[in-house]
Amino acid sequence: MLSDYFLLAINSITHRKLRSWLTIIGIIIGIASIVALISLSLGLKATVEEQFRAFGSDRILISSRGFQGPGTISEGLTDKDVETIEKLGDFETVSPGIALLGEVRFNNQVKFPMIFGSKNSKEILESTTDLENGRYMENDDKFGAVVGSGVAKELFDKEIRLKNKIEINGKQFRVMGILKPIGNQQDDNTIYIPIDTFREIFGKTDEVGFIATKVKAGADIKLLQKKVERALERARGDENFQVITPEQILEQINQVLGVIQTVLVGIATISLIVGAVGITNSMYTTVLERTRDIGIMKAIGAKNSHILLIFLIESGLMGIVGGFFGVILGTFISFGVSEFSTRAGFKLLFEINMPLIIFGLLFAFFVGMISGVLPAYQASKLKPVDALRYE
Repeated sequence: MLSDYFLLAINSITHRKLRSWLTIIGIIIGIASIVALISLSLGLKATVEEQFRAFGSDRILISSRGFQGPGTISEGLTDKDVETIEKLGDFETVSPGIALLGEVRFNNQVKFPMIFGSKNSKEILESTTDLENGRYMENDDKFGAVVGSGVAKELFDKEIRLKNKIEINGKQFRVMGILKPIGNQQDDNTIYIPIDTFREIFGKTDEVGFIATKVKAGADIKLLQKKVERALERARGDENFQVITPEQILEQINQVLGVIQTVLVGIATISLIVGAVGITNSMYTTVLERTRDIGIMKAIGAKNSHILLIFLIESGLMGIVGGFFGVILGTFISFGVSEFSTRAGFKLLFEINMPLIIFGLLFAFFVGMISGVLPAYQASKLKPVDALRYE
């Protein structure tokens, strides 16, 4: 019996192909939007988490309040703060750093990439990427530089190679190392030099943009965080600083991503609602077209529940067909955006999410069924005599 209902529903859909496909397109667009947006937001979250895992959970970052990353204005930290942290004796390394845009000349071209000055560049860089060629700088390499892959291969018309000389703010530097791509355009377009040399060419004295630290094995990160805060507050006499752990940053980012994901899915749901309205409209039209058929079925013994089920199956099939093609389209969109962003310099992870695909199919079927409830109920309540007399 149930198989007959499915055959009747399929015959009805295929009998009016153009109208059915125009109705289904609304569901396709809605499901594709939801799948693509959720996939991309999950990929972005995975990308962020991967970068933080590479950075390590045994790190503490100290900066002035308002610091948002290398290159942002963050005044207040000095070498005295570095000494205060080093005296605590709880860290394997204490690496002060500062970054600004600088004038770089190579092959008669001038560009303005980010210049990153640090005391322990090897310690900082090893947590995020590897060397493609050459070696990391040592602290006594006064005019040595390590360049990101974007600087070496894309920033200038001519590719920068090991031992090439580049001019930064009027000073000659020798390229000692070239990094592998990180996947972030800003990081890949950064040049790393010793912090003392950075201060010399930028006219800085004892200023520090931020202090990256690596704690000793077995240390309690949260307790050490509070210890650093108390030590800096005593030494400085103010609270114009912040002590951040990777977990805190990741938590804040995930909160923002969650809000963005909710808003995007809400926007995509609007198109799905439009598709649901299309199914409802199409089913009402179908009920009118098949009024005499409904009368005949009732005259030969079909119950209200049978008529209701036939039309619900039909609307559900339209929903699941739209969901099937929507899932495929959404997956291809996600893959395309991921590939495009990776080639553009920002690595965005993407993988096929089976729970999301199953959810998309079931949700589309559910939307289709709900959309057909009212038309199906109207069809089931038709009286045989009235239906047979309908012209």
